[in-house]
Amino acid sequence: MEIGSFLEMAFQRGLEYYTSISVAHNNSIARLNSGRAAIYHATRVLHCDTVYLPYYQCETVRIFLIKKGIKVLYYSIDIEFESQINPCTRNTAIVLVNYFGIMSYARMSQLAARYQNVIIDHSQAFFAQPIANCMNVYSVRKFIGTADGAYVIGNHANQYLEEYEQDYSSDTSLFLLQRIEYGCEGKAYQTRKANEDRINDSEIKKMSTLTHTILDGTDYDFIKKKRKENFDIASALFDSINKINPQIYYSEDCVPMVYPLVIEVEGLLERLIEHKIFQGHWWSYVLSEVAPDSFEYSLSSYLIPITIDQRYGEEEIKYIYNIINDMI
Repeated sequence: MEIGSFLEMAFQRGLEYYTSISVAHNNSIARLNSGRAAIYHATRVLHCDTVYLPYYQCETVRIFLIKKGIKVLYYSIDIEFESQINPCTRNTAIVLVNYFGIMSYARMSQLAARYQNVIIDHSQAFFAQPIANCMNVYSVRKFIGTADGAYVIGNHANQYLEEYEQDYSSDTSLFLLQRIEYGCEGKAYQTRKANEDRINDSEIKKMSTLTHTILDGTDYDFIKKKRKENFDIASALFDSINKINPQIYYSEDCVPMVYPLVIEVEGLLERLIEHKIFQGHWWSYVLSEVAPDSFEYSLSSYLIPITIDQRYGEEEIKYIYNIINDMI
């Protein structure tokens, strides 16, 4: 116990979204350091040595799994985000992605029912309800300002936790403060990169106390409300020019990470960056692994993840729209 000395940053307590109480019904919870580590942990709990991943997913997941000795296979999706794969064998898991946070509980449940040993990657859907009889993985920092953090929710998800070291994130969390004063370029970008390098080099670990403390003091109702409002604003502006239909599986239980805009305009990303709108094509490595006429190729080439998070509102989203509309 320490008493006295200087004051630390203060946070509210007792607000954490996922707790042992909130994930009842035969589920348990594991708090870990990253989404990729959480997916690996889920394979351990399921006792699987092979995993099917979609081609269109962050490369860090496959790198981490392969490093841990998991055999990785791949499957495709179509324009309606249907998984193009037959049921898997007994020792094989499949990762199903809740893309952009716009896949409803009913939709993800329908997909999961086709397979055994299912890992639902909710990294883009922090508030999505856990799917029964699946391992549900949530990444924290796509929705909340933390340096790291992930949850695994499912039957016996708390296995093996005693084997993992405690993570510490305060040494590389300075970028969270610098972002407020300096913006996301310059100093903040460099210190954020150092944090990314730390995560990339890290083994699977238990969630840091700093991240857990931030999560325990976050206003989740505000985040949900703003993201849903902003998604509706973006939908009203962009749906008519979008090559995909973001509403196809969307429902009131969805809290999106981004608005996924697919529009075949060359130079659009560079134009946005010129206006300090820092969007980006996700996962360009996919272009060298799939056919040019595939849906994944189109997503990797042309998808712009329009920012709709809780920092912004109608003014900022319309600003983005006006720049894009000028280009087309």
